[in-house]
Amino acid sequence: MGPRRWRPPSRSIAGGIDVTEGSRPMTSPSPAKRFNWGNLRTRVVSATVLVPTVVAAVWLGGYWFLALSLVCTGVLAREWGKISAPKAPNAVGAVVGLFCAIAVAAAFLHHFFVAWAVVLIGAFLAGLIARGAVERRADAAYGVVYIAPAVIAMVWVRSLSDGLWWTLLLFVVTWFADIFAYVVGNLLKGPKLWPRISPNKTWSGFIGGLVAAAIGAVAVAELADLRLVWPAAALIGLLGGLATMAGDLWESILKRRFGVKDSGDIIPGHGGLLDRVDGLMFAAIVIAAIRLIDHLKWHH
Repeated sequence: MGPRRWRPPSRSIAGGIDVTEGSRPMTSPSPAKRFNWGNLRTRVVSATVLVPTVVAAVWLGGYWFLALSLVCTGVLAREWGKISAPKAPNAVGAVVGLFCAIAVAAAFLHHFFVAWAVVLIGAFLAGLIARGAVERRADAAYGVVYIAPAVIAMVWVRSLSDGLWWTLLLFVVTWFADIFAYVVGNLLKGPKLWPRISPNKTWSGFIGGLVAAAIGAVAVAELADLRLVWPAAALIGLLGGLATMAGDLWESILKRRFGVKDSGDIIPGHGGLLDRVDGLMFAAIVIAAIRLIDHLKWHH
């Protein structure tokens, strides 16, 4: 099954709302829901399968981590094709996935200049190739820009001498922010964070997720001896948590723009893979940038 779809508004990612006569109004977000304990149970069951798989690949590194990265890249590209090009999802997904996979493989081989060049050139070519298959060619191009940089960032972080612990820190920060934002927000409720875009998110969940992300980062830093004083680790967790929330909200905006409720249904209780890693994709860029600054500092 594909993503659950509403009627999409006439709007592209790069452009504004089409206000010409006859244009379709932007889809309203779904109404806020009550806390669903049954859904939480399904989420927990899914997590018991996914988390050990991810941790094992991160721990083993090398080709194991590359394999996980490429599989996830392929699934994300497929979901992006279904979201952005319902008339030709397989073709657009294949084009986006191909360029993303080449970029990720280049990064794994430490050819980072090639990797970033493939992202830029691949985005341009994806837009050209997808002409006629998508409402706007920028939608196909954005798929490459949206997916590849986050995976490249994770591959680079994992390749470092202390990359195992930095990668685990990234996942812990993201998971803590996600889990505690969901639980705290549903239990305490309160004022909505951005009801026009995502009516289920609350300020209580936002704050709870940020606090949990900071605590998670401090815990990993202490356990792994990352040479981070606890205030620095907490700040990294806070920034990673903010990026996680931003990624989640950004995906909500994208889904509203394309008129879908979920990116797919591959993960019970979560929807599509993009629904699960939207925050991770933003957090990966932030954590990688922080690690790059630290990396450059130690080499000068």
